[in-house]
Amino acid sequence: MSSFIERFNQRTQTSKKLAQDYRSFLADNKTFVDFNLPLKEIFYPIVAKSSSGAKILDVDGNEYIDLTMGFGVNLFGHNPSFIKEALVEQLEKGIQIGPQAELAGEVAQLICEFTGMDRVAFSNTGTEAVMTAIRVARTTTKRNKIVLFNGSYHGHFDGTLAKRNLNNANSLSLPIFSGTPLNFVQDVLVLDYGNDQSLELIKTHALELAAVLVEPVQTRNIALQPQEFLQQLRKLTQDLDIPLIFDEMVTGFRIHPGGAQAWFGIQADIATYGKIVGGGMPIGVIAGKAKYMNAIDGGIWHYGDASYPQEKTTFFAGTFCKHPLVLAAAKAVLNYLKTQGADLQEKLNYLTSDFVAKLNTYFAYEQLPIHMTSFGSIFGTINTNNEAEKNPEAAIVFDLLYYHLLVRGIMLRGNGGFLSTAHTAGDIETILLALQDSVQELRAGYFLP
Repeated sequence: MSSFIERFNQRTQTSKKLAQDYRSFLADNKTFVDFNLPLKEIFYPIVAKSSSGAKILDVDGNEYIDLTMGFGVNLFGHNPSFIKEALVEQLEKGIQIGPQAELAGEVAQLICEFTGMDRVAFSNTGTEAVMTAIRVARTTTKRNKIVLFNGSYHGHFDGTLAKRNLNNANSLSLPIFSGTPLNFVQDVLVLDYGNDQSLELIKTHALELAAVLVEPVQTRNIALQPQEFLQQLRKLTQDLDIPLIFDEMVTGFRIHPGGAQAWFGIQADIATYGKIVGGGMPIGVIAGKAKYMNAIDGGIWHYGDASYPQEKTTFFAGTFCKHPLVLAAAKAVLNYLKTQGADLQEKLNYLTSDFVAKLNTYFAYEQLPIHMTSFGSIFGTINTNNEAEKNPEAAIVFDLLYYHLLVRGIMLRGNGGFLSTAHTAGDIETILLALQDSVQELRAGYFLP
């Protein structure tokens, strides 16, 4: 292992130096693997210098085929010309913060067309969007408790950082992390995703529930794609008049132009989006039925008559919401998706499923305990985290595979990643060859049987 660590350090010496030089100033958790003492000397993020298409160039001049793709942001690859042109055009006009952004209404209308929602509001991040969605649901229903599901990720808002308290018969939740006060999660009911018993518990707590929040396909467990459960959940929440919130930060505009809702044949009451629609710029989108979105501004009214905002409102603000550059990028993305149609997602979904099939064929041939799965153009391993918890040595092997692929110019998102329209058949072949070389080297070093 020492010879590999030396080789990795030599190849990425500037990234390591920057990590060391600025560690005392920069509090940073940016890494794709967990800290592991035997791998301490290679535990640092690769620092990017430039990017284009499916490739990233680091500060040492190394080129990588990127499979992180901005954690799902870059559906079209890095720095696509149609987004860059829109940003340059807006920069020439200026960055006007304060007055209404010129493109705000147009982008909101485009999002409504894609999603089937009535109204839209903009925030800066996905975390803010989820936080706002919960707040408007609580305002409209006049209830406090929300349901979310084990394994889901909804950003770093304190009110969603909850886990089930297995020692409490009343199902009260506990904070997942330090720094989140207990009272922030006492109105959160954490249930098992895809389990019919969860539907019964929702019935039991129906009169208390302001919303059910769901990540339709969990980025931490993409093998679980419970269409029937989601459809039952939709019917149940409709019958009980409980708002259903879909967190489509990752799935929105990726699996289908209409997101996971269109894919599964479900219309949520509120949905949150981000990532792809921002074209690389920071954005959060809250879209929903007017009944709920009216809590942002009091509802629809008109000039020239006696109408006025009549709905109860909550507080919503943010200096950089509706940032002109962000909206310019979003308009470019939405118009491009509109022009391309569903064919864009269908081709990319097929490319990914074929890629995953080739990976699994190779793993089976080599008798490796790794199995991949995909949802659209998202792919990852099945039960990797569970295996790592049971066997710490297995975690080191997975981490070593990640680093061996980095040395060969392949950048993963942990044990998975995203394909983009910029990835080619040649890129896929390069990835497969790099994987084979990495496995053989790990085997030669007795890290694999």
